[in-house]
Amino acid sequence: MAALSTPLEFADGRVELAEPTLVDLAGSDVRALNSALHAVDVAEKAPTWRVVNPDGRHNIAVGLDADVDVVVDGHVGYYCAGMNKAATVTVNGNAGVGAAENMMSGTVRIRGNASQSAGATAHGGLLVVEGSAAARCGISMKGVDIVVGGDVGHMSAFMGQAGRLVVCGDAGDALGDSLYEARLYVAGSVKSLGADCVEKEVRAEHLAELAGLLTAAGIDADPSSFRRYGSARRLYNFHVDNASAY
Repeated sequence: MAALSTPLEFADGRVELAEPTLVDLAGSDVRALNSALHAVDVAEKAPTWRVVNPDGRHNIAVGLDADVDVVVDGHVGYYCAGMNKAATVTVNGNAGVGAAENMMSGTVRIRGNASQSAGATAHGGLLVVEGSAAARCGISMKGVDIVVGGDVGHMSAFMGQAGRLVVCGDAGDALGDSLYEARLYVAGSVKSLGADCVEKEVRAEHLAELAGLLTAAGIDADPSSFRRYGSARRLYNFHVDNASAY
């Protein structure tokens, strides 16, 4: 593993950071990388990182809890940037199952495609998938914002409790099944809506919300081309007439 980056102080008072800390996973391992990223003073001593030769390894940059910037050059495996808090993680490739799973804050950007369950159970922050995401994108989302430049697979936003899912392409079967209060925006076609998910009116505040999310994601799309989906709120309460269905 390369030495940690340190601030360079000049006589005129300027402070510049040295080159990012370079980690080559062809000669190091993910455990050592994550251990270094979890150091209590990492944000001060090594705020920027570059990881090369990930070769689809799992659990890269998980559990980060500091304001650091990590760029991964290549494809990653399962749970990359899972449980992220405060960090910015960029993957210059595709991501396996559970990218940004249970993230709390910060930004995770996948410049390629993401496998299933991207952003699952995430509570906050911004997840951007510039390509497409597979099944169950945003499953049980609890406050995260997810912007997908392409399509999402079936059961996306299943049991979505809070947050926003923006899909610039198409959505698969059972979008928003058993949805709570997450807001869903889709520019393309929706193969089918899940239980209790309905199309809703797009008002001025939703257009403004969409514009902000697209700008934050760095995706050029027209907010007026999206349709909005949300919960019909029919599954919130127990109804005795439907007792046999529970």
